[in-house]
Amino acid sequence: MIQPTLLKKLEVLPESLQTEVLHYVEFLLERHLRNRTSNLLEIQQELQQELQQITPEEAEKRYGYGSLKGQIIMSDDFDEPLEDLAEYM
Repeated sequence: MIQPTLLKKLEVLPESLQTEVLHYVEFLLERHLRNRTSNLLEIQQELQQELQQITPEEAEKRYGYGSLKGQIIMSDDFDEPLEDLAEYM
């Protein structure tokens, strides 16, 4: 792991340099979070644009009542007791 090596080297540094390292780490964290946030905002904007292009009729057809008809199949013996649980019954 890199963490023990970092900690050992950090302990050797004088306190003034440790403070600089702390500030740099905080800077890196802030930049990383800013990048993640901007990526999430881009994804959100793309989804909103996609939703705006779909007409209400298309949305109802895609996502409305009955849109998954025939895609979910339940086995004929769904209500039968499971063999794995026979010893508990």
